[in-house]
Amino acid sequence: MSRFAAIKSEKAKPAPPAAPAGDPSEAPTASAKAPARIGKKAVSGYFSPEMSRGLHLLALEQGTSLQALMGEAFDDLMRKYGKHPFGER
Repeated sequence: MSRFAAIKSEKAKPAPPAAPAGDPSEAPTASAKAPARIGKKAVSGYFSPEMSRGLHLLALEQGTSLQALMGEAFDDLMRKYGKHPFGER
């Protein structure tokens, strides 16, 4: 069977019955956002494994998160170019 046929047959299967609304056993969906992410956008880039490792080690040494380090770096970059940092990350 080709992979396209497998995908097609998978789509043809009936969906499992949905749990009743308000069921506490219902798990959050993958599209649900964490409260800390509401109203925010992701900013990312691709860097060498050495850069990634170095940033993660620095975050560990400083006892902070990679996101906090990136926010600090972006604030410094904004100041360098005469822009006001945006504050809350």
